[in-house]
Amino acid sequence: MPKTIFKSIGAIVVGFLTVAVLSVLTDMLLEGAGIFPSPEKGLFITWMLLLALTYRTIYTVAGGYITAKLSPNKPMKHVTILASIGTLFAILGVMTNLQQALGPNWYPVALAVLSFPSVWVGGKLKTK
Repeated sequence: MPKTIFKSIGAIVVGFLTVAVLSVLTDMLLEGAGIFPSPEKGLFITWMLLLALTYRTIYTVAGGYITAKLSPNKPMKHVTILASIGTLFAILGVMTNLQQALGPNWYPVALAVLSFPSVWVGGKLKTK
């Protein structure tokens, strides 16, 4: 396998991990500070969900930027792959929420709708 395949995979994985790790760490920080309730209690308060949607969208833009920066070639192709993966995970989140009622349905739907364009914006910011 050529080296660029590993670099390509790495760029996408690092972009994905950037979004996931930053999101989870921020959630944990807000829970630890008593701003967000523990995951067992669920998250149903609108301003908290809007805050989470905001920082997760920012982190998603960052993930797209990092993927474009690390890609060995065709950065927007790598960004599109990351955006597709992220959107798939977000859709799984919608399905999970519909089954388990972890919070209001608009929140995971908003994450799914914003996922692809947010990653795309991050990639475009880097490639301009």
